[in-house]
Amino acid sequence: MGQSSSTALPETNRREITSSRRFSFRSSSIVSSVEQYDEAGFLDAGLMESVGEGRDYTFDIPDECLANIFHFLGDTDRKSCSLVCRRWLRVDGQNRFRLSLNAKSEILPCLPSLFARFDSVTKLILYCERKLISISDEALISISICCPNLTRLKLRGCREITDAGMEAFALNCKGLKKLSCASCMFGAKGMNAVLQHCSGLEELSVKRLRGIQDNFELIGPGAAGSSLKSVCLKELINGQCFGPLLVGSKKLKILKLIRCLGDWDKVLEMIGNENMGLTEIHFERLQISDLGLSAISKCSDLEVLRIVKTPECSNSGLVCVAERCKLLRKLHIDGWRTNRIGDEGLITVAKQCMNLQELVLIGINPTSLSLEAIASNCQKLERLAICGSGSVGDSEIACIAAKCVALKKLCIKGCPISDVGIETLARGCPNLVKIKVKKCRGVSGGIAEWLRERRGSLCVHWDDCDNELLDASSSDVGGQESGVEFHPIVRQAIGAAADVPSGSNGPLTLFRTKFGFLACRSLVPCTFRRWSNTDNSSHGNLDLV
Repeated sequence: MGQSSSTALPETNRREITSSRRFSFRSSSIVSSVEQYDEAGFLDAGLMESVGEGRDYTFDIPDECLANIFHFLGDTDRKSCSLVCRRWLRVDGQNRFRLSLNAKSEILPCLPSLFARFDSVTKLILYCERKLISISDEALISISICCPNLTRLKLRGCREITDAGMEAFALNCKGLKKLSCASCMFGAKGMNAVLQHCSGLEELSVKRLRGIQDNFELIGPGAAGSSLKSVCLKELINGQCFGPLLVGSKKLKILKLIRCLGDWDKVLEMIGNENMGLTEIHFERLQISDLGLSAISKCSDLEVLRIVKTPECSNSGLVCVAERCKLLRKLHIDGWRTNRIGDEGLITVAKQCMNLQELVLIGINPTSLSLEAIASNCQKLERLAICGSGSVGDSEIACIAAKCVALKKLCIKGCPISDVGIETLARGCPNLVKIKVKKCRGVSGGIAEWLRERRGSLCVHWDDCDNELLDASSSDVGGQESGVEFHPIVRQAIGAAADVPSGSNGPLTLFRTKFGFLACRSLVPCTFRRWSNTDNSSHGNLDLV
């Protein structure tokens, strides 16, 4: 009583609806309540027919929308979706622009059918394990024919590729914009072919290129000299053969030289005389002296400079850079405890580089003189890290707290400070949002809680583990190759190597604490991580981890 009569359906229609639920949505989500029923109160016949036939409503989604949905999925989910039906397989293949392949030699017969499905690939990664035989020139040429629109290529461990294969590839893929190769065997001839035929090449990264070790052929800019913007050279023997390329690339903005053998002062002198448009330079474990720093000081537009473990660099070279590169925004220095860089160089930086926003000092011993000058003159300083400094105590921290008004993130590691110094941060640095204190034996755990109570919005990280060394190495960053990020690396003598956050409290941290004397080398760098991708005008969105 008082209830409306329900719509009766034939028994056959009930069975059809039940069997087709995996292909259809509920009718209320497709058709409005007005359209579901006719004037007599019965379900619309057209709707009944579509439901009864088991209609797949995903056919109403255009291919472009389906492709956009796929782009939000991870690799595993996307592979699963491509197996749902032939249409999804086709849409996935036509809209997959990035592909990563295990480039072992057995893949050669599969390449035509593979790239017939993925015919829109523009970014390709080819990697091969050290114990396997990689693809050869034949496979690389086949790939270049199937993917003429390739813009990015990354080769890892493809030791069977020769100069001839690289030359043929460059002829077929002239639109290449980014090339990264590591542990390959081709040499200067293959590299010159790429630079000559790929006139739009913008980024070049070369690591452990074996073919140039005993070959003294020079590598020039070629046609790519008018477009190349970034060059990264890592762990090269005879890497100086890239000198003509670095000098002749007039639009070069970013230069990274990391663990490359030989004297680099002469190459840097040529760059300073011919190519003064660099804005970002990284030197790590490189044989350069103050002559090299003086040469790059001619790059007046320099904004980012990292000098990591270059023991021949001293205050004189840093003074030259500071006096000429007044636009410097980020400065990272790892003095490797040589005491060749100190107050003299830092005071000059404070006086000349007013736009400094990020400063990382590792293995050097600044005093209150230089820190006070930096705090007073660099009013835009937002990120500061001081690691492994025996001269930074409570008075220096008090100076930072009192005068670094714009400071947002502070990292202190391995410094002789105490709770007294940390207490000053509760009253100073009004814009401070994150502080990290590690390996400071004079700081107790209770001060962290006290600081959180005093400044509720402040994120405090505290760790008293004291069995790790400090390092500013940034060479293992892969791609993010843009932004400021140092990765902690723990290498145990028992043979287990793993990337572990230095502030973690898991079982591995406990093991590392108790058995730290077994470690061959343990690197705990000061870490800055990017909160979000922003333009160059807002570099404050970096997380201090």
